[in-house]
Amino acid sequence: SSLETFLSDNPIFQKSMKHILLCTDGSAFAQVSYEYAAWLAQRIDGAIEVLYVTDLRKQQALKNPDYSGSIGIDAYQELLDRLVDLERETATLHHARAHMILDDAEKQLRERGVERITKTHRTGFLVDLFHEFEEQADVIVIGKRGETAGFASEHLGANLERIVRSSHKPCLVTSGDFHPLRHVVLAYDGGKGCQKALDFIVSSPAFQGLTLHVVTVAKSSQDDDQRDKLELAKTRLKTAGFDPVCHLLHGETENAISNYVETHPIDMMVMGAYGHNRIRHLVIGSTTAQMLRRCHIPVWLFR
Repeated sequence: SSLETFLSDNPIFQKSMKHILLCTDGSAFAQVSYEYAAWLAQRIDGAIEVLYVTDLRKQQALKNPDYSGSIGIDAYQELLDRLVDLERETATLHHARAHMILDDAEKQLRERGVERITKTHRTGFLVDLFHEFEEQADVIVIGKRGETAGFASEHLGANLERIVRSSHKPCLVTSGDFHPLRHVVLAYDGGKGCQKALDFIVSSPAFQGLTLHVVTVAKSSQDDDQRDKLELAKTRLKTAGFDPVCHLLHGETENAISNYVETHPIDMMVMGAYGHNRIRHLVIGSTTAQMLRRCHIPVWLFR
């Protein structure tokens, strides 16, 4: 009908998100990501697709040079046969492990009230397969670290930075612990990523009822440009019905925002992801990566 067409075409009447892509490796950080994904699904009435990718390197046949001349043809053939049997057994174990991880994720999500869940298992490389699934998703949920989280505590997951750097969908990077969400801070610099974040906050039911903080970092108290950007964000949020707590901070961006998070009851951060200062990134790393490492709360990234 004409009414149905109007409702479907008018963004005011559309849900901001429906399909949540939850990437898991079964690690401790992934377990926490289930809780945040369930929280989000409840807030937006969304469905969750749980994706587990068995690393292709764990299933590839061992590529050995031909040692038949040194160990003999018969011994070499026996070795190959044993390797093939081992590879087949390993592939079976990895397949079983994948289904155990996906079943556990489904169980935990259902215990938290999520009803619409699909499970997907692929073999390959997550960073290569990711965009195939991203196209159908409205938001990505992924743990900050993965299976090797116990080795280098300040490092990010092997796939994380490549995924959030290339994804054009909002990415919720979850932390090592779950905390109920009451206070959210938007790190706002007026850039395109932050504009997307602001649009998302205004249109999504995920943030309704939460206390919203907005911080902008200026070089000095006389930085009128940054002050004006903060005022524009404040006005936009007030028009949308929020009562934001706004602060103009001073100093280095990473330090100023981290200090604010540490000294206020902040449960989640929202920010634009990855600027274009490539030289600075090569020297000291991007602001995005620094914030992910330093903040022990989930961070929502927008490109």
